[in-house]
Amino acid sequence: MRRANRLDRVAFTAWIGDRVAFGARVGWAASGASGRIGWTASRPPRDPRPMTTLPGGLELRPGRPADLDQIAALLVERGEEPDALDHRLVVEGELGWEACAVVVDGDRVVSTATLLDETVRVGDVVLPAGQVELVATDREYEGRGLVRALMGWAHDRSRARGHLLQVMIGIPYFYRLFGYEYAIDIPRARALGTDGGPVPAGTAGTAGTAGTAGARPTPALRRATRDDIPALAGLQDAAQAGYDVAMPHPVERWRWILAHEGSTTWVLEREGAVVASARTGPPDEGVLVAEAAAVDEPAALDLLAALCALDEPLTVVHRPLTVPGRAWQSLLEPAGTDASQYYARIERPELVLDALRPVLTARQRAAGLGRPLLLSTFGRHYRMAWSEDGGLGPVEVGGPMQAPGVGRGAGVAPDHLPALLLGPHGMAGLQERYPDVYADADPELFHAVFPPLTADLLTYYLPW
Repeated sequence: MRRANRLDRVAFTAWIGDRVAFGARVGWAASGASGRIGWTASRPPRDPRPMTTLPGGLELRPGRPADLDQIAALLVERGEEPDALDHRLVVEGELGWEACAVVVDGDRVVSTATLLDETVRVGDVVLPAGQVELVATDREYEGRGLVRALMGWAHDRSRARGHLLQVMIGIPYFYRLFGYEYAIDIPRARALGTDGGPVPAGTAGTAGTAGTAGARPTPALRRATRDDIPALAGLQDAAQAGYDVAMPHPVERWRWILAHEGSTTWVLEREGAVVASARTGPPDEGVLVAEAAAVDEPAALDLLAALCALDEPLTVVHRPLTVPGRAWQSLLEPAGTDASQYYARIERPELVLDALRPVLTARQRAAGLGRPLLLSTFGRHYRMAWSEDGGLGPVEVGGPMQAPGVGRGAGVAPDHLPALLLGPHGMAGLQERYPDVYADADPELFHAVFPPLTADLLTYYLPW
């Protein structure tokens, strides 16, 4: 059972019987260092809901330092012991208490949720995003719509911070009630095989005996510290570089991960330099190995051999486009076939499409095309003109359009739009699966502009 899903079951029971309905301008910013294009809020973030009165005299408001002990107790009661520390690391860090909301009955905290800041890179465009975590509701207050109200708060805050989308790990179906849709594959966790003998040696297996000519120190595995954060971030940047879609750990989250109790981050040193890293879950009839990264194949093999020395059966999250993914692939058991995906939520498609114009333009040019783009979600439609100099122009939003093929456009139901923009199937794959996704009027264009995408997301909690 996924750790995140246990808290989500709390969210689900809090929603049952609910009947409460709820319902930023952004601008371009270019990073000269990376060459990537990002979006930032055009005004300082503010809390969109300082206080909201709910039925029964309950109040929803931002968390406060005086709430810390009650929130911790609630998270532990409805989740796991480490959740209290995880929450404290967030609210006492750069995000502050504004990142957390509570529902109170007088002075009693009865429900809580936290919004994390993320960035999602698509090609060379970086999109600001949000992720809801650390959700819990007191058993006595279940079924009163508190989680629904907290999700409304989270989406309001996310919008005010300039986020263009939200991502989430969650139980089946539940978050679709709040506008989320399955979009991005979660990589498979595969058992390390036991029939092929020991893990092949990397540099450790070729190193000479200490004191002899040409000897090299045996790589050493140790727990990561804050001093390792630049090396950890660098390894993950390199690991994610080959993916079309990537969500890295923000710098501050590296500090949380190193301090929290829900996972352990390891580094492998070779001749005084960090050359590989991995994150492991707590032992539970074996050890989960996630977020593995390495500078080269020998470092990857040495990392796996060192993790095997922990003397626990290993299950490895396979990241096929990374150095460890390639080095370890033949050592892993076959993956399962069950579907497992991250949720994504796109409230205003025009903002995301507008942000992605450089990527969509580059895909057209790579395919030798240069055509205007018309995409209908049936209730609304989105046009982008084409110019030879500038590529795709700003998004123009129109009303309902049931037959976009008449204008050589494509149709995609709004619940499939996140998968189209971020997912592994692309227009062609989605068109094969769903009757309300089609691009028959110009398949050459739409298959080129919306291809299948590879993705790698790093999250606060491991989703396995």
